[in-house]
Amino acid sequence: MLRRQARLRREYIYRKTIEERERAIQEKKKKLADAIEDNRQIPTDLKKDAVSLQKTFKWEDEGADGLTTSVDDEYRWAGVEDPKIMITTARDPSSKLKQFAKEMKLIFPNSQRINRGNYRIEQLIDACRANDITDVIMVQEHRGVPDGLVVCHLPYGPTAFFNLSNVVMRHDIPDVGTMSEAYPHLIFKDLSSKLGNRVRDILKYLFPVPKEDSRRVMTFANDSDYISFRHHVYKYEEQELLLKEVGPRFEMKVYKIVQGTVDKLDTADTEWVHRPYMNTSRKRKFLSAEQE
Repeated sequence: MLRRQARLRREYIYRKTIEERERAIQEKKKKLADAIEDNRQIPTDLKKDAVSLQKTFKWEDEGADGLTTSVDDEYRWAGVEDPKIMITTARDPSSKLKQFAKEMKLIFPNSQRINRGNYRIEQLIDACRANDITDVIMVQEHRGVPDGLVVCHLPYGPTAFFNLSNVVMRHDIPDVGTMSEAYPHLIFKDLSSKLGNRVRDILKYLFPVPKEDSRRVMTFANDSDYISFRHHVYKYEEQELLLKEVGPRFEMKVYKIVQGTVDKLDTADTEWVHRPYMNTSRKRKFLSAEQE
């Protein structure tokens, strides 16, 4: 079993390497084609390969530009099969973190919660793979306050790390009432850059496809790279739309994405990470295309 997993992992990494190589070549071709069409000077970094790249233009199909293949796309079964989510906590969780994990279970349909206990993360990931779990969500805390969220997609990644702030749980919202278990509609606001689309996909594919008559809505709204999560249900009374928050609510900020699972972080490639020097430019935004 371990040999099979290692072999599949090597094949996956090889396919990703080939994909990145082809993507880089495709971007060069696009830059060269744009320069020729606009009658501009060819970029300096493309002059050496300009002739060889131009010879392949007539063989290109614009319909495949910018798309990944179904072989190496981590979410190729999204929309075909409903995701199965496993939610757990960090080691030795406080009572408040346990309660937050229970509320997170209510957010994600088809999810189940498991007590961390003395299990190592490698044991948990192996058990999830054996039971066809598609994503693992781990909540973390600091002095009893939830402050971290790790989303790991199985079987090969990616894994996204988020900071949590301003966490308000359901029992802190007055007159919160009961929570609907219908598959929710999702709203994503201002996640328009390349990194924003990546984060949007990681979050979007945690949820199954909703039915049209679902009256449960979850919102992920980006503002200055902080993603505000809100959870509402709505109904109509006398032709008036009534919106009610059912919680929990919090702010998320992504600080790292790796191309691997959470049990293989020492060998996984880092796709994106927030570095300290990035704080020097206060106007720089990473999740919005306007400020990219």
